[in-house]
Amino acid sequence: MNSREKGKRGERELAAKLRTLGFESARRGVQYSGADGSADVEGLDGIHIECKLRERLNLEEAYDQSRRDAGRRGEIPTVMHRKTNDPHKCGWLVTMSLEHFATFYEAWRERYE
Repeated sequence: MNSREKGKRGERELAAKLRTLGFESARRGVQYSGADGSADVEGLDGIHIECKLRERLNLEEAYDQSRRDAGRRGEIPTVMHRKTNDPHKCGWLVTMSLEHFATFYEAWRERYE
């Protein structure tokens, strides 16, 4: 399977997983070779999702890509990633800046306190 097909597979899988978690509008983004900077997965307002399904990932490079593309739209840059072969069953992981995480955590804490 070539890398483009693997990328599409990862995007479809991630969108489906997000829907099972209650994000019903999650769907694979409409892209044209990624040149327009659109998100890989759409439907979470204000979040720019860069999806990576790789055995080895340069996380800094992926986050930089998300940050560049998110900045064009004023969104929160986020990388959602998992290993192609996941022997430890970590599943999908999320990477964002500490500042953005703090904002999410504070909103959660206010809601549940």
